[in-house]
Amino acid sequence: MSEAPKPEPTPLEARLVAAIRHGGPITVGEFMTDALCHQQHGYYATRDPFGRAGDFTTAPEISQLFGELVGAWLVHAWTEIGEPSVFNLVELGPGRGTLMADVLRVGGVRPGFLKAARLFLVEASGKMRYAQQRTLAAAAPEIAKGAVWADRLSDVPAGPTLILANEFFDCLPIRQFVRTAERSETPWRERLVGLAGDRLAFVLGETPLPDPQGLPRGAKPESLFETCEAGQQVAEEIAHRFAEAKGRALLIDYGHGRPGFGDTFQAVRSHAHWPVLASPGEADVTAHVDFSALSRKARAAGARVDGPVLQRDFLLRLGLPQRLQKVAAAASDEAKQALKDGAERLVSPTAMGELFKVMAISSQGIGEPAGFS
Repeated sequence: MSEAPKPEPTPLEARLVAAIRHGGPITVGEFMTDALCHQQHGYYATRDPFGRAGDFTTAPEISQLFGELVGAWLVHAWTEIGEPSVFNLVELGPGRGTLMADVLRVGGVRPGFLKAARLFLVEASGKMRYAQQRTLAAAAPEIAKGAVWADRLSDVPAGPTLILANEFFDCLPIRQFVRTAERSETPWRERLVGLAGDRLAFVLGETPLPDPQGLPRGAKPESLFETCEAGQQVAEEIAHRFAEAKGRALLIDYGHGRPGFGDTFQAVRSHAHWPVLASPGEADVTAHVDFSALSRKARAAGARVDGPVLQRDFLLRLGLPQRLQKVAAAASDEAKQALKDGAERLVSPTAMGELFKVMAISSQGIGEPAGFS
């Protein structure tokens, strides 16, 4: 049987091939950054990836119930940090703005929450910023008028802060390391993106390396270990911010609660898995989040950390069945079924319920957040 023809090179692939020929292999993280964020040819610069017409669907797009429960969690978190008269409400990687629109709608039950909120949306893509502006202007025009778009969390001013990050950390650049059979103090090599002929391919770096930071026990020859320094830096930055002023962050993503070995670097296109190095700029590339690494960094910087817990458990503890029953009672039969199907997808072990995890980072001195016990 003959092999399926490879996709034609994308403009970004041609650029990467030329750069690698000139300067040598690049890290997996460098590939991810270009594939997602290149100003001309990056994935998020050229398309709206969400929904049926896109490449994947996130929890806020699946069901309004997700955003409503998260919104209620944030309103409660506002009371836990003392109901400050002014606070930063920050979302990292806001997608289309759907989740924040749901949060603000629920926030209306506590007018003081909306009055105190100063909205910041951390988004690198100009195309996605435009989509967020349209969504928020339709859902919450008054707050949308004062919303500020930032390139990074450090652009948000100091002060009491609530942070929301749903499927943000999985897009941050990773590095991959492979254990060789060498019996030495430096038995690791970095997995890089190089060339096989005129196409992108994985290669091993030539420089032997010591054990990567955070390495668990049990590495064997050919074991692959991933790290995400960018994600750890964000967790550390959140913790430092919360040491200066009260705050709480809610992180929701797919990943694992304990460090381990394995290749989680993946691509999705048209709601199906895609060869990860093929067609860069035209497929979403992500990696599973190591919540244990985020937790270690945040705790070391002085923050309180709760979780991770399964998304299923978190949503059920926040009252998903009760909220579903209330919303469905006033819905048409068709809408009622859609609500039930969406809720099931959020919590099902075969869908998002167990793969997705939830973690909270908080200032010291604040009690356990809702949904974690």
